[in-house]
Formats: sequence, C-alpha cells, structure tokens
Amino acid sequence: MFAIVGAAGKVGFATSQALREAGKPVRAILRDASKAAKLREIGCEISVADLQDPKALAEVIGSADTVQVILPPAPQLKDTAGQMRQAIESLATALEEARPQRVLAVSDYGAHITDDIGMPTMCRDFETRLSKVPGKKVFLRSAEHMQGWGRAIPAAKESGILPSFHDPVDMLFPTISAPDLGLIAANILLRPAAAEDVEIIHAEGPRRYSANDAAAALSELLGRTIRVEAVPRSQWKEAFERVMSSTLAELLIKANDAQNKGGVVDVESDLSKVHYGKTELIDALRPLVEFYLLR
Repeated sequence: MFAIVGAAGKVGFATSQALREAGKPVRAILRDASKAAKLREIGCEISVADLQDPKALAEVIGSADTVQVILPPAPQLKDTAGQMRQAIESLATALEEARPQRVLAVSDYGAHITDDIGMPTMCRDFETRLSKVPGKKVFLRSAEHMQGWGRAIPAAKESGILPSFHDPVDMLFPTISAPDLGLIAANILLRPAAAEDVEIIHAEGPRRYSANDAAAALSELLGRTIRVEAVPRSQWKEAFERVMSSTLAELLIKANDAQNKGGVVDVESDLSKVHYGKTELIDALRPLVEFYLLR
C-alpha cells in the first residue's frame, strides 16, 4: 500500500495516478473530503485527516509500506510559518507511530543551505526532523513550479506586462511542472529502495528558463506581446501581503533574494542526483492561459 498525504494537490494527484496506472494500491490522504472525487475515480482508497493531528494521521497511514508527504503552506493563516512547523512535527510524529518502511518527502532546492533563505530553510527543517524517523527516506528536492507563473497571467493579459520577482529577468533558473514532479516521485517509489537510509534527489524540468522566457511563452499563448518587468525590491512585501500572510511573505521574500543571487537555490553539488521532467514551460502554462481566457 502506498499512502499519499496531500493526494488532492497537483503533485500528489500525479503520483497517485501513476501508481494506480502501475497497478499499485493507493490510499489518498486528504484534508478535505470534497476533493476526493477524481482520486476515487482512478481507484484510490480515500482517507481524511488533519495535518495538525498526528494521531489521526498515524491511523490513516495505518500499515502502508510507503508514504509520500508534502509540506503545504496555508497562505491565509496569520502565522503560516508557525503552522508549517507544527505540520512538520505532526507528520514526523505520525510517521514514527505508523513506522512505514519508506518515506518520500517533497522538499525544495536550496534545502542544503545553512543560512536562513526562507522557504528552502523551512524544507531543511523538514528534512532534519524526518531524518530521525525510522526507515528509509527519500528527500525529493523540487525546483520552483512552472505553474507559479499562473498567478501573473491575469495581469499580463490585461496590461501586457508580466511582473517578475526574478531579477535579472534574463537569468536562467531551475523550474519544473508540478505534475512532472509527481510522476518523478512515483517512478522513485516504484523502484527498490536505495541502500542508504537517506537518499537525496533533485527534480527540475527539461531545461532552465528565465522570466524573459516566461513572457515569450505567454506572448505566444495570449496572441499579444508580453513584456516582463522586475518588481522593485522595495515593493515585494506589499505585493506578497496582498494575497498571503506576512509570515509566508517573509519566507518567499528571503527565497527570492537567494534565488536572485544565482547558484544558491540550486542542486547541492555536481555529484547530486537530478531527475528531469519532460514538460516545457509553454506547455505547463497552456492550460492556465486557457482557463483565464475563458473567464
């Protein structure tokens, strides 16, 4: 049995679907039962539990041999960072009680950095805590999701300007389509466990892109010229806090500062294992543009 915590998300659903296509039993663990329909359609067993309730989580993980976990932020909570730290402890406590043979945790590029760089540092804490859990662990460090550009599509469609927190806008950075990440996770879970107790794998797309590349892709998809503009650093806090809590904004501001230095939010070393998705940026953005064009 494969238990997927957060199976309703883009990554979790892609993992669940790939495992089901391989004929494997999947227990989809959700916070919201209303999101179960698609998972039930592909043959998943459905369980519901709150990430902040370690006893309930341990019960629904049950006797699953393998568990995939992810650390989702809650953008609207006043203390998103505090909630994420509680979720780390809750997930670890549940896993210690359930004792699966293997755990795959979705982490972040830059989780090896010892300085505080925001969201990657939160994932570093996640890895550190889960390292104490018995059994085999895989830390799948993900590049930034291509779908993150989707939030800027309405503004680009309206004004012809794509706002970017990546600066310089011609700098290439690692990014991946979220469903590709889920598929990579499934492929890892379908192979025998590695000999080492902790395996670190990085995942990114088929090539690296810049903010200029994102604007070019949107220009083609929207049928109009889209020009990228870097958001001034002095405006970041206000821009982030329009749509999220101040603590999550702080995590993302630190992460973007590190990203913009180049080479920091990246694979750990030249010897690191890297798996590559197949989806190009324009193909990841295509369904998002179609969604906004229909609105």
